This record gives sequence, C-alpha cells and structure tokens, in this order.
Amino acid sequence: MELCVALDLPSAQENLELAESLKSYNIWMKVGFRAYIRDGKPFIEALKEINPEFKIFLDLKLYDIPNTMADASEEIAKLGVDMFNIHASAGAVAMKTVMDRLSTYEKRPLVLAVTALTSFDEENFSAIYEKSINEKAEQFAMMSYENGLDGVVCSTFESRAIKNATSNSFLTLCPGIRPFGEDAGDQQRVATLELAKEEGVDFPVIGRPIYKDINPLEKVKKIVDII
Repeated sequence: MELCVALDLPSAQENLELAESLKSYNIWMKVGFRAYIRDGKPFIEALKEINPEFKIFLDLKLYDIPNTMADASEEIAKLGVDMFNIHASAGAVAMKTVMDRLSTYEKRPLVLAVTALTSFDEENFSAIYEKSINEKAEQFAMMSYENGLDGVVCSTFESRAIKNATSNSFLTLCPGIRPFGEDAGDQQRVATLELAKEEGVDFPVIGRPIYKDINPLEKVKKIVDII
C-alpha cells in the first residue's frame, strides 16, 4: 500500500507549500483537473524539484474516441508522470488503443481505468449504467484487465472483489479514504484506512483529511505508520 496525496487546494502556491511540507516522504502526489488545467506541466516539474522521488499521478480521467485518447495518453507519457487514468466507460477498443500506443515507450506510466466515481450512490449510478455499482465495477475491471491496463480506480468496497476477479497484482486506487473517520464531504462511499488495508487497496488517495489538518506532516506520519 502506497499513500497518494490529493493536491486539490485552490492555488499552485498552496499545493506546492503542502508538497514542500511533506518532502521527507517519497509518496505519490495526485494532480487533478483543476491543478493541471490551471498550472500545467510547470507544476509537475515544480513537484519533482521539491522531491525528485515524488511519484506523480495525473488524474484527468480521459474519455473520448479511441485515437484521441491514445494521442492524449502519448502526450501524458512525455510529461514524465508515473501514472494516469482513463474512463472504463470509453470501452475495450479505447483501452486497447491506448495500451498499444504506449507499448513503444521503454518506461511508460501506469494506466488505470475509472470504474465508478466514489461520489455516486446506488440510485444515481444505476440511473446511468442500469446495474449496481459492484456489478458494473467488476465488469469494468475485467475489461481493463483483459486489455492490458495496470489497474482501476474504484472505492474500497469493490477492491477485494475486483482483485478476486482479476489478479492480486491488478492495482486498485481508491479515493474517498477518511483515514480516521473524518467527514465524508461530497463522497458517498468512504472508508477508513484500516478497512482499505483489509480490502487490499494498493493506493489510498487522501486529500482533505491531510491538507485541512492543522499539521499535515504529522497526519501523513500517522497514515504512513498504519500503512
């Protein structure tokens, strides 16, 4: 299990200050929509300057026609990030096209597929996908596994079933982690760090419980100790 810190603060300066405070840990840093659209490649470079051992997860959730997704994936690989994601809903052809394109890279980033966003509850998910979260997440995971992806983004509650259906080495990255039972906020399917560990989660993604803490470094220390 490896900690992934979500850099979701309102400005680049705040995110970089948070990263600076955590530079003694060689952890993953999640760069999402807002941060990347606002701050771009220089932000990723700035993170690496703070600690070259930081690993970068670019969380853009690509979803488009297969060739466009493959083009974008290639540009992401050129950024030097360590992991990024696509939407499983884009389908098997898109997955295969992305992975075929990246196969030419000697060192490619890990590629994960988003199954069901952790902001979904059962009612709103089934209104779109016409299946339960567990059923569809497992189906998406199997599709991802069969098309050569490295893992999926899911909630802690699907992690064990997905590994059982695919492989224990198939990665699960799980947002919505509230390590010590903090407020769920806008997430529906949240879990403690202990539960995530029990369910075989590879990457617990933790944002607000860290960056809203009065002492983020101490909070990370407690999390790493549990991991």
